Amino acid sequence: MPVFAANLTMMFNEWSFLDRFDAAAEAGFTAVEYLFPYEAAPEAIAERLARNKLQQALFNLPPGDWAAGERGIAALPGRFDTLKSDVERGLDYAAATGVKRLHLMAGLADPSDAQAANCYRRAVAYAAERLAEKEIDLLIEPINGRNMPGYFLNDFGAAERLIAELGLANLKLQFDIYHRQIMHGDVAMALRRLLPITGHIQIASVPSRQEPDGEELNYPYLFAEIERLGYAGFVGCEYSPRGRTLDGLAWFKPFARS
Repeated sequence: MPVFAANLTMMFNEWSFLDRFDAAAEAGFTAVEYLFPYEAAPEAIAERLARNKLQQALFNLPPGDWAAGERGIAALPGRFDTLKSDVERGLDYAAATGVKRLHLMAGLADPSDAQAANCYRRAVAYAAERLAEKEIDLLIEPINGRNMPGYFLNDFGAAERLIAELGLANLKLQFDIYHRQIMHGDVAMALRRLLPITGHIQIASVPSRQEPDGEELNYPYLFAEIERLGYAGFVGCEYSPRGRTLDGLAWFKPFARS
């Protein structure tokens, strides 16, 4: 059975950030993820995880100046030294939370730009090798251009090729089903082919990015397929509830912790 992780950036927004851990546990989740933890103290997050017997599934390494529009800096020339310090900051939070996978955002850059491609490759290799010292996987995620115009890593094939070329055991694909459907479709066949390099799965309905209970994708079928394939990782619920979070959890009730 898939282990679902509530995304506390997008879900349970009726509560303050730290109180979302309590709310997610009360709703039956056994794991959580979020975009960024860096506005809360690592010790405070660790306390909420322990109090609620929650596993930390995933979070992102620092993305640059998010408020100014940056969406990662890995593919940006001249930012490598900053990236190295950002990796250390992420590792501080990893040590506190026990997370075993971190996502590195690529940034806004032209995928055909050779300098950006070289910067990205160098950043991914460095971050993966540094995380390997702590027995943590590095994830890279293709993101569709409708939600994030200009994002460097906007193709599953490019992510697959980079993982193969670098050959690093702890470099994995973050397979977001929502992004996959928008970019390429063919979700079930892609899961079958790419699961060996997949370190994390995320879900949302398409096209609304709300609860995974309708629209284009047959999620009951996909959940059964993920289980049939023997996936042992987390499934992150990276969706925006259409109303109150608790009112939209009917899809989750068969999977909830009793």
